[in-house]
Amino acid sequence: MCAGFSRCLSLVSLHGGQVLSWKTDHGEELLFISSKAIFKPPTPVRGGIPICFPQFGKRGSLEQHGFARNKIWVMDDHPPPLQPSDSSGKSFIDLLLKPSEDDLRIWPHGFEFRLRVSLSANGHLTLISRVRNINCKPFSFSMAYHTYFSISDISEVRIEGLETLDYLDNLCEKKRFTEQGDALTFESEVDRVYLGSSDTVAIFDHERKRTFLIQKEGLPDVVVWNPWEKKSKSMTDFGDEEYRQMLCVDGAAIEKPITLKPGEEWTGRLELSYVPSS
Repeated sequence: MCAGFSRCLSLVSLHGGQVLSWKTDHGEELLFISSKAIFKPPTPVRGGIPICFPQFGKRGSLEQHGFARNKIWVMDDHPPPLQPSDSSGKSFIDLLLKPSEDDLRIWPHGFEFRLRVSLSANGHLTLISRVRNINCKPFSFSMAYHTYFSISDISEVRIEGLETLDYLDNLCEKKRFTEQGDALTFESEVDRVYLGSSDTVAIFDHERKRTFLIQKEGLPDVVVWNPWEKKSKSMTDFGDEEYRQMLCVDGAAIEKPITLKPGEEWTGRLELSYVPSS
């Protein structure tokens, strides 16, 4: 499914409710998709914006990153209304995921997960997730928009907005550290969950003279991941040198799982934009 406005374009797949493409009005791709990505459900697609739900990573009993990214979503023809600003002047698509019988066997909680993907005239890409508990008992979940950004070279980028934050380092048994630098740059594998971040994070790509802005609501954490050379060679759906052209920076809710009582709904919002930079 394509959502276009002006000459900007976004491509969304029913497999995983996953954004696979986000292009500028000049046709330049802003998201990374591996050249070895497997487009065959239920295998998750390596790249774009996978939805990690109801579990992030291996922080629970489910498969890596939960099951939502492996499922076939359906078009949501009659979604509950959102704020007028989330629809006016935008091209958008509404998707819906409900648990199958197999899902309920491994995660016995009734839910409705509604996802709106919208593209504005100025090329801003927005994802709004609404998770409702339709069960008779509470449940908790974690969630992330596992966004793969396309970059010039990992050595040419830096992230700002994470200064002085505590983070959990997945390469050090999830031990807690504090970010010491003014900006985050990359010289080796990184796999971290930054806790309690501000609502805006920026990725500066010096070579392409572009800045990605990540704005989020309801998503207190930020995941930063790059597999680097050694791990890249161990992944069958990832090129040996592709770690140089990608960087994952995720809006997420991980450290403190979200708990919904029966009938309650949670909303998480991610807006991605890009601006020229010097």
